[in-house]
Amino acid sequence: MITREQIPAVLDHPIYDADGSKVGDAKHVFFDDASGQPEWVTVKTGLFGTNESFVPMRGAHMVEDHLEVTVSKDRIKDAPNVDVDNGGHLSEDEEHRLYEHYGIDWDEAWQQANDPDQAGWASPGEELPGNTAAEAAAVGGTTADMRAGDDAMTRSGDDAMTRSEEEMHVGVERQEVGRARLRKYVVTEEQQHTIPVRHEEVRVVREPVTDADLDDALSGPEITEAEHEVTLHAERPVVETRTEPVERVRLSTQEVTEEETVIGTVRKERIEAEYEDDEGDRRP
Repeated sequence: MITREQIPAVLDHPIYDADGSKVGDAKHVFFDDASGQPEWVTVKTGLFGTNESFVPMRGAHMVEDHLEVTVSKDRIKDAPNVDVDNGGHLSEDEEHRLYEHYGIDWDEAWQQANDPDQAGWASPGEELPGNTAAEAAAVGGTTADMRAGDDAMTRSGDDAMTRSEEEMHVGVERQEVGRARLRKYVVTEEQQHTIPVRHEEVRVVREPVTDADLDDALSGPEITEAEHEVTLHAERPVVETRTEPVERVRLSTQEVTEEETVIGTVRKERIEAEYEDDEGDRRP
């Protein structure tokens, strides 16, 4: 059970769910109007903490520098949307939806509120006018808001007011945005090369008989038929392919820094003085 004295250690500190997963940072603590005990804590979730969800503090406890609650992260993110800034209180309908979402038994809560052994705050058997027992538990369980850095304006012993302002804190969240991979595939293309090729052709050479080759010319028969054959040769292109390594390819990443503008709203308190004269007129 978280006590009022532990609230400063809760605010702006991490909240972990029942499985040990971080949900976000605690921003507001809501107290039960009747018992004055911490009832709900709100946690910033989503990208840049844009969403604020209500989490029951029943069974929650502090572990070192963070708060551990008894519900899961998914259930917290799916909690009903409640206006945190609606006057610092939960309406009966809002708290009813939260109890129903987290499976909290309203009748049991009302019985505990009326049980003296459970430090019940309501009178035995008492019901609030115009409400059923379950509804009375809701009305009795409306909560007052204690905010981190945003305390409500109250009067202190020296009749002074505290003026507070909200500050916007912007951070970054690393997330996966895509994947790249290398894929090797085969394509076929035509290549054209021109090379010289040689071939043999027949040429008839006629030479007159001279004194030098007269004997060779007269060595054969005088008149006869004869044949003489010559083998011709030609070159033809021959194509073969060989696989050769030509390049090494790998993937690498580099970080690029660019600026993005984030727009948010913050609230600031203003204090004005006014007084009443003897005639009951108010003046600034």
